[in-house]
Amino acid sequence: MVRLPNLPAPPDPEDIFSVIDKAGDAIEKGLNIIDKVADKFEQVAQRFGPPEEKRAQLARIKLPSTSTTQGAEKGPEIEPQSPGQSPTVEESPPAPIATACVACAVGHFSTSSGLLKEALRFKGEGMASHEVLDRIAGALEEQNTLEREDLTQEKIQNLPQWERPIAEEALTQSRQLRHRLETIQSIDELEQLAADTRVYYLKLSREWYRGRFSNLGTKKAEAIAERVGGT
Repeated sequence: MVRLPNLPAPPDPEDIFSVIDKAGDAIEKGLNIIDKVADKFEQVAQRFGPPEEKRAQLARIKLPSTSTTQGAEKGPEIEPQSPGQSPTVEESPPAPIATACVACAVGHFSTSSGLLKEALRFKGEGMASHEVLDRIAGALEEQNTLEREDLTQEKIQNLPQWERPIAEEALTQSRQLRHRLETIQSIDELEQLAADTRVYYLKLSREWYRGRFSNLGTKKAEAIAERVGGT
């Protein structure tokens, strides 16, 4: 049988309460000391600090912000206007209208003539052939560009006097060609349209170059004719 060692006797309950009382007394004394120190600090602050009224006045004073002062100094000056007077706005001059391009019209008719000529190479496939239809669409695009960009009525008015009749006729011929392209239904019509377009393209090119040469002066006309192989 194992014998247990002798354990110490438990403390007396009166001794435990005595220790607790002593700890409470120590805590109370410490709090009293803290209160006294705080009172001393408050007395010093009241003695050497500004009076209570002075602190209240300082708290009510508001210094102006730096951003507000700078904004007021750098703000734009606005001139006063009389009632009902609208502010004056400088209007920019209207953009000048460009001059019509007859040389561009010559190029468009040349392209359309070439496209219709190529379309006839596939006439054996019929009007529904993609090769035929795509070239007709290309010619339509050329004439639309001519009418909407190069030969508008506003631009034609800025042309020299000798060039205006050529531009007017080119615009009329382009509209006729475009309408015929939009309503074409057979290979026979395509052949006739290709021939008519070729004839007018050559006519337009000759008239424009002759008019240009005659209005450039003799020396310039001869120099240009030599460069392009003319006589």
